[in-house]
Amino acid sequence: MRDWHAFWTRGETPWDRGSAAPPLLELMERGHGDFLKDARVLVPGCGSGHDVRALAAAGARPVGLDLSPKAVEVAQGASANGERYEVGDFLDGSRSGYDALWEHTCFCAIEPRLRDDYARAAAQAVKPGGRLLAVFYLDPDNDGEGPPFGATKAEVGSRFGRWFEEIEAYTPKRAYPGREGREWVFVGERNSEEVAHGPAEG
Repeated sequence: MRDWHAFWTRGETPWDRGSAAPPLLELMERGHGDFLKDARVLVPGCGSGHDVRALAAAGARPVGLDLSPKAVEVAQGASANGERYEVGDFLDGSRSGYDALWEHTCFCAIEPRLRDDYARAAAQAVKPGGRLLAVFYLDPDNDGEGPPFGATKAEVGSRFGRWFEEIEAYTPKRAYPGREGREWVFVGERNSEEVAHGPAEG
């Protein structure tokens, strides 16, 4: 796995677009904003916290999580709505009891071999009846040299379908410049399927 803390410490963060993900704002306007009000939302790989702040502004109670202490320091410095940030490894599967999880850039940044670990950690983090709210990068247009690593709609379904029942999935109309038509939003409700303790093997 890349040394994300080193990138943040050097200020080499070209993935940081300076604002919340447009698909997140669109998703909240599609009716999920009501669900998110006062909801505890985990945001893995939160970086400088743009999405976390947008969720807090919409009335959620988000917790931003990042491997890099520097990223968390930057996010805390820009805190505007009392949102929380923590340093930690999402893939260790130690988080639980959240109403929702917002996935934006973490899934595409990790090595594809770790994606089952991610799906398992997401299922552990979200309580039954809660939601996985995610935008996946289908086509980064980088010839497979990630990160970001692309995904497919079928992969999203196969990795997360065991624990999350699809509510809706669609191509977002709003995107950062250059990502138009290359992303896929998935909203799933957490079912009652139990999660084995610890990250998946492999």
